[in-house]
Parts: sequence; structure tokens; C-alpha cells
Amino acid sequence: MAPTKVLVVGATGETGGSIANGLLEAGNFEVYVLVRRASLRKPALLELQKRGVMVREGDLRAPEPELLNALSGIDVVVCSVGPADQPDQIPLARAAKKAGVKRFVPCGFITVAPPGGVMWLRDQKEIVYNNIKQLWLPFTIVDVGWWYQLSYPRLASGKIDYAMTMANDEIIGDGNARNALTDLRDIGRYIARIIVDDRTVNKMVFAYNEVMTQNEIYDLLEKISGEKIERKHISEETVQKRLVTSRQSSETYPYDPEKLVPRYIAEYQYSWGIRGDNNPEYASYLGYLSSKDLYPDFKPIAFEDYLKTVFAGTAKGIYTDRIKRFE
Repeated sequence: MAPTKVLVVGATGETGGSIANGLLEAGNFEVYVLVRRASLRKPALLELQKRGVMVREGDLRAPEPELLNALSGIDVVVCSVGPADQPDQIPLARAAKKAGVKRFVPCGFITVAPPGGVMWLRDQKEIVYNNIKQLWLPFTIVDVGWWYQLSYPRLASGKIDYAMTMANDEIIGDGNARNALTDLRDIGRYIARIIVDDRTVNKMVFAYNEVMTQNEIYDLLEKISGEKIERKHISEETVQKRLVTSRQSSETYPYDPEKLVPRYIAEYQYSWGIRGDNNPEYASYLGYLSSKDLYPDFKPIAFEDYLKTVFAGTAKGIYTDRIKRFE
């Protein structure tokens, strides 16, 4: 049987890189990436090409004939684009319908949250999902919970700063909200199974590894490191104030995508920390299929094992091109 031809959009990013890697490791896919001309010499792309990934040059904002050319012969499209770029997937989905793509995986890959005003990012994704459904284009939506790589706090010694993007030193509310976690590296491994599974066509899938509270994460890192970590609790009232301020700031004219960053953070904290949305039970209520039910033989990376590599100094940091500041 011929291998499934998959086009990955955003393969040089964190999630997209995991997806490309998972497909390559699975060994039963022809992996293509959609790349703008300006990005053809990116080191991450050159590394993927060395491993057999094929490049389709194109831009999500290009005219439809160019998109159709990029989609020629493709079976599955998997998108991983930036928060502010979600609408750019809509023209690609229209072209995918015309090109006969068998499945379109839009850029989900966030925590579980309901549509309709809880998280701006979720609502932007929902606009894309609705456009796909209007096309009658086969789809699968995949959400993955909160990354291991963003879920643990800083140690006062600074020993794990090398792997951190932010101090991450706030406990939301009482710290007992149950939060589904996934190692970034496992996302691609899940995708390699999901996109060839007929059970997931036109479905939402929640792919996650473990469920822990913030208090449990602090306890675990204290055990591994031998260091006591200050527990800085942030009240629901404080989170609500941040919501109001960040939403007002992000809605001013002219549009500035940088002003959305505090809003993303506040809305994530509100959703998973205060509302408690990001857990398997709520995902089931919203209609997601569970990776635990679909793939009981899947062996995810254990969170404790990941934290041990962080403390040992052997973990790979994420968003390493961004400035890290710790107060």
C-alpha cells in the first residue's frame, strides 16, 4: 500500500516540528512541508530535508492556483500556525476541498476549553472549524492539553532556567484544578496514529499523557530537586482583573498582535486554573474522543521522567529564540 502523503504547515515551529518528527519516526508517511520562500533556508527546515522531508513552496495568503499546486497529490493536511494566523487556514481549506484532500487537521493543539467567550484563541480556531464544516471537508480536530515544557515552576537556585521560557511561578487559585498534560514530543506520535484512524474522521480528539494539579507538580519538582519552592497563589479576583485589562488593551485600534499575549496568558489561566476546563471529563462532555480509549497501547513520556531530565540539565528548551527574564 502506498504511504499516506501528509503536508505539514508550520513544520519549523514547536508543535509543527513535533508533528513532522512523529510522522518521520512512524515511517509510513511521505512528509511534505509548506514553506514560504523567505523561510527556505531556515536551519530547522534544512534538518528536516536531510531526513527526507519534501518541500512545497507556498504561502497561505497566496492565490488559490498556487495553493492548489502545493496540495497536488496530498492525502492529509496538518496545520500548526501562530495564534494570530488562524484565519489564514481558511483559503487553504477551500483549496484542499478542490484538490481532493482526504483529511484536513486544522490548528487545534491547545487546552480543552469551550467556544464562546472563554478564550479568544479558541474562538479564532472555532471560526476556522466552522468554515471547514461548511465545505463538507473531512477533518479531525486535535487538542493536547498543557505542555510539560510549560507546566513547572522555576527553582530559586536557577538550576533549570536553561530550559524555561518564563518563570511560571504562579499557582492559580488553590492550585487543585486538575490539568491534563502532554509532552511536546509526543504530539507528533499521537498525530501519526490519529490521521490514519477512520474512527477520528470528523471528530475532536483529546490527546494527553497525564493529569495533575499545580500543587502536585510543585510537590514532584521539590522531591526531584531537593529544593523548597515558594507557593505564590493568585486569586480568582486577580485573574478576573487581568482578563478585563488584557481584553480591553487587545481590542484597541490599531490592531497590535503583541497586545494579545497578556490576553492569551490570562485566558489560559482563567480556563484551566479557575474554570477547570482542561481535563478528560470535561473533554468527554464537549464531545472529544480520548487518546486513552483510542490507543491504550500508546506509551507516552512520563512527566516525572521529563522533570528528571530538566533537573539533570539534559532537557531541550522551547522557544529558545525568545528572551527569558526571571525576577
